Amino acid sequence: MSREILLLVDALASEKNVSKDVVFSALESALASATKKKIADDEIDVRVEIDRHTGQHQSFRRWTVVEDDLLEFESREIGLTEARERDPQLEVGSVIEEPMEAVEFGRIGAQTAKQVILQKIRDAEREQLLNEFLQRREHLVTGTVKRIERGNAIIECGKLEAVLPREQMIPKENLRVGDRVKAYLLRIDRLGRGPQLVLSRTAREFLIKLFELEVPEIEEGLLEIKEAARDAGMRAKIAVKANDPRIDPQGTCIGMRGSRVQSVTQELAGERIDIVLWAPEPAQFVINALSPAEVNRILIDEDNHAMDVVVEEDQLALAIGRSGQNVRLAAELTGWYLNIMTVAEAEEKHLEEDAALRELFVKHLSIDEETAMVLVQEGFATLEEVAYVPIAEMLEIAGFDETFVNDLRSRARDALLNQAIASEEKAESGNAGLQDFEGLSADHLQKLAENGVNTRDDLADLAVDDLVDITGMEAETARAIIMKAREHWFE
Repeated sequence: MSREILLLVDALASEKNVSKDVVFSALESALASATKKKIADDEIDVRVEIDRHTGQHQSFRRWTVVEDDLLEFESREIGLTEARERDPQLEVGSVIEEPMEAVEFGRIGAQTAKQVILQKIRDAEREQLLNEFLQRREHLVTGTVKRIERGNAIIECGKLEAVLPREQMIPKENLRVGDRVKAYLLRIDRLGRGPQLVLSRTAREFLIKLFELEVPEIEEGLLEIKEAARDAGMRAKIAVKANDPRIDPQGTCIGMRGSRVQSVTQELAGERIDIVLWAPEPAQFVINALSPAEVNRILIDEDNHAMDVVVEEDQLALAIGRSGQNVRLAAELTGWYLNIMTVAEAEEKHLEEDAALRELFVKHLSIDEETAMVLVQEGFATLEEVAYVPIAEMLEIAGFDETFVNDLRSRARDALLNQAIASEEKAESGNAGLQDFEGLSADHLQKLAENGVNTRDDLADLAVDDLVDITGMEAETARAIIMKAREHWFE
């Protein structure tokens, strides 16, 4: 019988082009399965070991050591106390084995053994093919639609099968069995049935890979695509940069008579593609990204990572695009929040901000409207700037002498101190119920009070994202604090 096992292993390894260890593993699984059937208890844990040289096999019954209060499956688990009576060295997670009667190979249900062995070998073959595929570093996949399952397309890529989910197909795209398609390797799902290639035709990376295929200058390093944004099937933008000054990056990607960009567009079901110049300066990059709209000027808000983009009235619709598509893609491409406004709207906003600043300075610095206007016109936007900008800069303002500047700076510092004290008092009185709550610092308490979170129930009602946004803490920390705040609900 042992010789038969060795002959079977040799034959299957040779026929299926897999290692002998894979076949031995499959046989061990089949024997373990047969042992459970013989005992009529699928709950037990069995390990079978086949000697790789002689073909002899042994069977062992196994128990995993668990905490006494977590013991759930007595057929394959053992409590820590009982386990240590056998061996004091055992810890949670250790495995106890006892030899048991081995099932003869000839008595195994032939069909069961065959299914287990062939499945293991199929898994090994798939894993081997997958590893060979990954070694080639192919992210752009070409294949044939083999079948459609529940809206998902199963793509045959050589000897491998991949899935193109419905949500990763270009909208309104109607793929049929036999169609040749290109797609981007989005990820590899490790499922119970083995590794599964998941493809995408909507990913921004797919657009980039198609251009790399059509534009040899990219592979040569003369040109690079810095960013890309897509509204799959409708419109896309790519930002390109030339590493060789002799190359026109836009013209190179467009190709002779538009041949290169048209090839990509055809593959993407007619998706319109804007090719814009990448720029290291954020403002210039945004101007390029909003093409074909012409930008009048840009106001940058570094703190909120946002820009007010000012355009003429006749450029407003072009800048925003149909259903906001142009500005949305430009924002995705540049990574900035973009607020499109007309010149008139920008002027109105500017006047409102100036009026608010004048009111702030009049109120807290005890100065008249005219002096407050001077500060605003000189670019002062906060009390902190008035308090801590170097004296020399303020002395350059017409009509400001050293005595007045020092007095102004002193008033600004006093105002800031009063604001800080008032804010702290508000936090202390507002969320007294959270003062001793573990994990919340004084800064957290102040921010919570400013957002109306004053009691334990207020805190418990928050979502994790809300607490992160308010306090700036890590998501895991926020989750733990919220769960602790909710504990009294379940008592």
